[in-house]
Amino acid sequence: MFDNLSEKLQRVFKNLRGEGKLSAENMESALREIRMALLEADVNFRVVKQLIENIKQKAMGEEVLAALSPSQQVVKIVHEELIKILGSHESKLRFANEPPSVFLIVGLQGSGKTTTTGKLARWLSRNGHRPMMVSVDVYRPAAREQLKVIARETGQPVYEGAAEEKQPMELARAARRESANSGRDVLLVDTAGRLHIDDQLMGELSELKEQLNPVEILFVADAMTGQDAVKSADEFHKRLGITGVILTKMDGDARGGGALSIRHVTGQPLKFVGVGEKFDALEPFHPDRAANRILGMGDILSFIEKAGEAIDQKQAVEMQRKLIENEFTLEDFRDQLRQIRKLGPLGSLLDMMPKVGMLKDLKDVKIDEKEIERVVAIIDSMTPRERDNHMIINGSRRRRIARGSGTSVQEVNQLLKQYAQARKMMKGLSGGFIGRKLGKMKMPAGFPFGNMPGM
Repeated sequence: MFDNLSEKLQRVFKNLRGEGKLSAENMESALREIRMALLEADVNFRVVKQLIENIKQKAMGEEVLAALSPSQQVVKIVHEELIKILGSHESKLRFANEPPSVFLIVGLQGSGKTTTTGKLARWLSRNGHRPMMVSVDVYRPAAREQLKVIARETGQPVYEGAAEEKQPMELARAARRESANSGRDVLLVDTAGRLHIDDQLMGELSELKEQLNPVEILFVADAMTGQDAVKSADEFHKRLGITGVILTKMDGDARGGGALSIRHVTGQPLKFVGVGEKFDALEPFHPDRAANRILGMGDILSFIEKAGEAIDQKQAVEMQRKLIENEFTLEDFRDQLRQIRKLGPLGSLLDMMPKVGMLKDLKDVKIDEKEIERVVAIIDSMTPRERDNHMIINGSRRRRIARGSGTSVQEVNQLLKQYAQARKMMKGLSGGFIGRKLGKMKMPAGFPFGNMPGM
């Protein structure tokens, strides 16, 4: 997410740091490079123009030009202006005073509306709500069946409709009644889409809006389509009055132009982003965190929130004790790997890390997701006694473990060597002054591995 833009902007700031003094000349050069980076990231030209004007107005002031660290001042200004363009603050969902709150999910065909409906229902359920879903797409073959499948996979209820309910309005009204009768506080209405915007589609959506009085009309767009997504969102807003946008496939969009443009062009906030295929891969959009990522500052808050949701606190505390007392076994190692897998793809986790200092080369790290599966398979192929005491694993045991895990003896040897080195390092850290100090450190709630020494 934002990889290309982030890399180019960091290059601009690096060049500024190389200047002994910030002048009008090198500032103009930097602004040209920033403008080009934004345009190449597929940011709307009107957004680029406004952003550059705002940056220039602040950056060319005497206060910045005379600053001791002018490049840092410029980074600060760019950061502030990016946040303004993105929306200044998180835009939360609105709910009706009297349930159920109706959310109309709209967008063009193929944008991911139905999958996003399922993801949003799951997110609502995990955040204290009782949602119900209904598909009113009576045109696309198997559209309603698709939502039923998603409902089963996410564990969320769906209104399937009676045989005589064949029109979108009939389905929507019946679903709202069912939601109210069954104590559901949110109704997600997955609407039909078209390959393009036409009067028939807008007429149907306008009727649904008039009859259902939704508190949210959420436009779903594919981030990979860039400015086409922005144009469609703008058109939907002009004709329907959307209240927010959900961009899907943000994990595959290295440019990020759509995310940077939508708020400015439509005047409506980006509320959620889809960052993967799994049903938990939907995140509220935070403008400040997105600006941090763009400028290579990472997104530690989102990382900690993910950890807090996925990592068992009791296990984390016990793991901390074992690490400090050097009782960390191979079984503990396997359990920690499984905890990490709950956080999502490793590539997306690294994307949240700041690209500075010792972490600056993380963007070049290639993640082999299957490596964790191989390590877990190797440890699973050991006996409980072997997992508890790796010293007893001799040559014949290693061959048996390799056969059982579908790996080679060399891979088993490599795992045991790395594990032994890690234990030796932990023993050194947990022993002296460093270990005593680290053992007292308090990490944020949910941080991986508890207060892990050396982290």
